[in-house]
Amino acid sequence: MRSKMMPFAVLAGVLAVFLLASSCGNGSAVCPVCGTDVNGPVAEIGVMLVPEHNGNGEPGGPFNIFDISWVDSVNHLYYVSDRVGLDVPMFSTVSDIAIFAIGGDNSIAEAGVNASPCFNSEGNQVIPPVTTAQGNYTRFGCKTMGFRLNSFFGPDGNFGGFVGGQCCASRANNLNPLSGPNGVEVSPTGQYLYVGNGSSTVAIFDMSNTIAADGGMAPTVTATLVTGTSPDYDGPVGIGPCQTSANGRAFADPTCGDLRGDELATTGATPAMDANGKLHDILAVINGDPGLPFISFFDITNVIHPTTAGLTLTQQHCLPANPNSPYSPGIVTLPTGGPNSQFPANFATCMIGQIYYDNALPTDNTVLVDENNGFSCPDPSLEYFFPPGGTRVAVPSGASGDATIGVNGSFNTVATGCHHGPMLRNSAPGTPTNGTYCPTSTSFPDCFGAIAPAGLGAMAYNPNTGHFLLSNGNATTDLTVGTIDEIDPLHPITVGGTTIFAPVVINSFLTPSCMPSGITAGPGTDFLVECAGHDGRQFAPTTYIINGTTGQILQAIHNVGGVDEGWYNPGDNRYYEAARDMPTGPVLGIIDAGTRAWLNNIPTNGNAHSVAADAGLNKIYVPLAAGGNCQTQQIDGCVGVYARQ
Repeated sequence: MRSKMMPFAVLAGVLAVFLLASSCGNGSAVCPVCGTDVNGPVAEIGVMLVPEHNGNGEPGGPFNIFDISWVDSVNHLYYVSDRVGLDVPMFSTVSDIAIFAIGGDNSIAEAGVNASPCFNSEGNQVIPPVTTAQGNYTRFGCKTMGFRLNSFFGPDGNFGGFVGGQCCASRANNLNPLSGPNGVEVSPTGQYLYVGNGSSTVAIFDMSNTIAADGGMAPTVTATLVTGTSPDYDGPVGIGPCQTSANGRAFADPTCGDLRGDELATTGATPAMDANGKLHDILAVINGDPGLPFISFFDITNVIHPTTAGLTLTQQHCLPANPNSPYSPGIVTLPTGGPNSQFPANFATCMIGQIYYDNALPTDNTVLVDENNGFSCPDPSLEYFFPPGGTRVAVPSGASGDATIGVNGSFNTVATGCHHGPMLRNSAPGTPTNGTYCPTSTSFPDCFGAIAPAGLGAMAYNPNTGHFLLSNGNATTDLTVGTIDEIDPLHPITVGGTTIFAPVVINSFLTPSCMPSGITAGPGTDFLVECAGHDGRQFAPTTYIINGTTGQILQAIHNVGGVDEGWYNPGDNRYYEAARDMPTGPVLGIIDAGTRAWLNNIPTNGNAHSVAADAGLNKIYVPLAAGGNCQTQQIDGCVGVYARQ
């Protein structure tokens, strides 16, 4: 709905109460900077109605389960992951009205008539469907080729849709790691939308026609990035065994697959450059939280620049090595006898490497596939944990890498990188060295391989270095140790006289008394580190601003914490933090990026953990579950619109 303006007298009264309530969030009687006109007090100026939500549960119920949101400031559009509507609503930030709901055949919003078609070159080539380790199709990909499910019809060429979250988004049910949509981001021009799904995939939507038609037509799925093995949602027993194994957060049943494709990040407007001077647009996505998280890196240069001369359809759409067969983790042999999958291994061709957080020690960044430490790489991940006597699929090293089409339809797989998380010091808890980076295990005998039992958090790209920064909230057995890990996505490795570029961890920065949930690029070399907690463990409110190149902590802020996601708005040079776990209640925290000073906190509501801002209009958007902050939409849930008064 449109922004609502209060009568001036009422607005003045509301602001007076608000300033008294929020001007001194640290309890001090003197607060010369926060909540004043000098610093531009921010307030909720309106709410946006999310398509197909209402309080009585029909058709989808209140907008209470959502994940990451993103603003395309070029086209003034706002996107949010809606796990109840099974879609990604698209809003105009000019009118603050929803203009489309991006989804698949299973979408609640628009009853699926808004389903995105998958790329199809007039029958000559299509994006293949996705299969599981159990040899079953999953609807949460493209419904093409031989796709058929009794409950989900046949190959209509559409995107099947998003997993949703009503059955599995609550941490109490331990199945948030199987939900979706999840991570959301747009390309620099806004033409492409990247969305993580519960099927261990990232769907790339070409938004060109949708934007041109002002939401009048569905976007096309132009690529499916398969990061791991999909949970067996549509198999004979579904994910029932996974739900059972999830008690205690084990997720050890093979029907769990590699869990969801969650947090993602791209190189954005500043592609990474390899040692030969070639530029690469890279997308990184996390899988497997909690348990055995890993990161997959894709070179999407050809996907978002498909008009480059000489590109094949396989290159333009990141098709699998055999583009005429489904994406598949390969044949798995069970103790009872033969294989249970009819599909041979068939991986995405634009993957350039993976990094596993599996406690490996020592690590070796000079080899392409680091297995010299007794740890397999790719690590035997969740989909391979079969009953005693089961046999893990034999996946050749690098089989998930780039592929070139040879003569007579043969496929030649080029090896890609596989490495492990950083080595860290295992000193006594509370000592300055505990959790710090170990460049070599021989130099520091107390080194051990990093773990991530709480899952990995958000990533950010540092254009100053060409590296990604990754947050890990629980890097050691000591819950107080969190890290920001620096990853070179194009680390040069010599193999047989040839230089191959692969992602490796090259450094790790300690975040004391902070379980980092995310990291946000700010001005210059500044990065905002969002601190949260997990499993009932919370620290005193903390936010760090660090130098993203050196890892030096430049400012510690203790007025806001318990944050899931953050955003930097260059339009007003401010950081915004969605602090749903603030001890005094959920707030939107505001920090001046120029002075690195906290300004104020704006009350939100219980699940307000996402935030994004339009840099051209200086509007801030926060998804809000049902509650008073949603004004006339308080039983439905909404997106709150905030701005300076």
